[in-house]
Amino acid sequence: MRLILLGPPGAGKGTQAQELVERHGIVQLSTGDMLRAAVKAETPVGLKAKSIMDQGGLVPDEVVVQIVSERLDQPDCSNGFILDGFPRTVPQADALDALLEKKQLQLDVVIELVVDEDALLDRVKKRAAESGGNVRSDDNAEALKKRLDVYREQTAPLAEFYRQKGLLKQINGMAAIDEVSSEIDRVLAESTR
Repeated sequence: MRLILLGPPGAGKGTQAQELVERHGIVQLSTGDMLRAAVKAETPVGLKAKSIMDQGGLVPDEVVVQIVSERLDQPDCSNGFILDGFPRTVPQADALDALLEKKQLQLDVVIELVVDEDALLDRVKKRAAESGGNVRSDDNAEALKKRLDVYREQTAPLAEFYRQKGLLKQINGMAAIDEVSSEIDRVLAESTR
């Protein structure tokens, strides 16, 4: 089972990925985690990424793709994986397609959690109010608005990219967590037959 979870920040991708990891024994591959691990292990690509990050730069797509490629070769990926935070753009999706083809792998499905952005903003405001303002620095309405803008501009086009490939399945991300999980399992059952 090889899949991508799409959806804006706050849609519940992390929660659903953890549920899938537990239920299906597949691994969640976070590009952030993979970058940190490659830097810590001082692999050649990790050292290259570290040099770029130390200078305050964004790690270029080719380096991220190389890190993803190395991670997919690890034994724990043989049962499948969930890509988290990658691809973020259509060029990254093209690079992922080429990478998977080279490894003779293919995605089973791309699941988009469809959510109401106003409801996400209300959720963040409510969480901040309930905690007395004691939340992460990026867990506020203003930060979420900026992250949603970036998502719409850079990542949202992936839905159409994967729809054209026949891989996209949309799920109502506003439903209760267990309902979303059940719907994801139903989609996975259909997609991995």
